[in-house]
Amino acid sequence: MIIGIDDTDSRSDGGCTTYIAAVLVEKLEKYGDLVDYPLLIRLNPNIRYKTRGNGAVAINMEIDGASEEDEVKEVVLDEVRLQSKLSDENTNPGVVFLDDATSDMRNNLKSFSRRAMQDILRIKDAKDLLNRYNIDFCGFKNGRGLIGALAAAAVASNGIPDHTFEAITYRMPVSIGTPRVVDAESIRDADMRTYPRTWDTVDIKNKAVVCVPRGRDPVLFGIRGEVGGVIDALEHIRSERVERVILFKTNQGTDMHLIRSTIDRTRGGRSYILRGMVSSAPRTIHGGHVIFEITDPQSGSRIDCAAFEPTKNFRGIIRQLAVGDRVVVCGSVDDGTVHLEKIKIEHLTTLYEIKNPVCACGRRMKSAGSEQGYRCKRCKTTSLVPDRVPIKRSLEYGWYEVPPSARRHIAKPLVRCAVGSYPVHPDR
Repeated sequence: MIIGIDDTDSRSDGGCTTYIAAVLVEKLEKYGDLVDYPLLIRLNPNIRYKTRGNGAVAINMEIDGASEEDEVKEVVLDEVRLQSKLSDENTNPGVVFLDDATSDMRNNLKSFSRRAMQDILRIKDAKDLLNRYNIDFCGFKNGRGLIGALAAAAVASNGIPDHTFEAITYRMPVSIGTPRVVDAESIRDADMRTYPRTWDTVDIKNKAVVCVPRGRDPVLFGIRGEVGGVIDALEHIRSERVERVILFKTNQGTDMHLIRSTIDRTRGGRSYILRGMVSSAPRTIHGGHVIFEITDPQSGSRIDCAAFEPTKNFRGIIRQLAVGDRVVVCGSVDDGTVHLEKIKIEHLTTLYEIKNPVCACGRRMKSAGSEQGYRCKRCKTTSLVPDRVPIKRSLEYGWYEVPPSARRHIAKPLVRCAVGSYPVHPDR
C-alpha cells in the first residue's frame, strides 16, 4: 500500500505534512515494513495555494495481512484529522491509498505527477484519475490536497529518476511556537565537514543559516544532500532537544519543475529553461531588483528576466551582461517576467572602448577639433578614424545560480551538476 498525503498545514497556524508522515511511519510499524524511504515530493513551486515549499509525502509499505488494510487506513485518516489545520480556509487535506497498479495506470500516474510538478492542475483532474482506477481516497473540505497526495503516491509507484535526501528533525511539542535553539557555529561546522555531499545548509557569502525555518511549524532544522553526507552532518549539530528525526527520499534539488521551451510558448505559473540573446542592458530598479530582456533570434519573441533583491550577490553577475550576449535562463514565469534561478552564459559579445588613434610614433593623437579628426602633435600625422579597443570582460562562461538563501527546494544546486562543455560556478 502506498499512502499519499498533502495540504495539512497552514501559513498562519503552523502544522507540517512531513511531521504527519514521521508520526505515521512510527505508528504503522506494527502493520508491516517500509518498502523504501518515505518520500517528500516538491510540486510546482508557483502554485498560489501553497504554504511554503509545496511538498507532499508518500509512504510505501508492505502490510503483513490483507485484513489489516482497513485498520491502516483508519490510523492514517485519524492522524490527518488530528493534526491538520482544518480551521484555515486554505487547508484542504487529501489522502490517497494506492495498491497494485497496472501498466496503463502507472503510465497515467507518471504523467499526472510530472504535470503536478510543472503545470497547474484542478481538483477535478485528480478525482477523475482516482475514480477511473477505483483508487481509495479521502478529501477533506474541498479536497485540493488530493492533487499532491496522488502525485506523491504516483512517484512512489513509479520511482524517482533523480533523487536526493533530507533529514528533518522535529521539536518537542512543548517548544513549538518559541524561538528555536540551534547552535549556528555547529551548523557551519557540519556544512564545512560535509559539503558538497550536503548543500543549502548555510549561505556563507550572505552569512545566513538556511536550514533552520522561522515559522510555527514543528520542524527544528533540515539537512539536504546525499544520504551519507546528511547523516554525517546530523552528528555535528548541537540544538535543543529533538523529538524525532526522519530521513526522506526526495526530488528536491533536481530541477524537475523546469520545462524546456521557447519564449513564445511560455505561460504564467510555470518554470522554464529558455535560450535567448540579451536585447536590453541590465538596469536596477526601485527595490534593488535587476531587470534585462532576452530575445529569441528565430521567432523574435521577447521576455524580461529579473534577479530580485533576495538573490543578493547573484545580481552582480546579471549586471555584467551586455546586449548581444547569448544565455540560457531558468526560472518561473509570472506577469511576463522570468524570475531567475540559474543562468548559463554561452557567448559573450565583444565590447569596445573608443579611443583616440595611435600614431606610428607610438603616441596617441589628439583631437584636431570638432569633426576634424585627430592629429599627432609631434609627427603632424592625421587620422579621421578613432581606435576601437576591445574591453576585457571579467564575466566567465558557464552556469551561475542564486545563493542558498534564495534557492527553491526543488531547484538543482550547481554543486550537483556535472561539468560538461560549460563550467559551473556554485554559490554558497
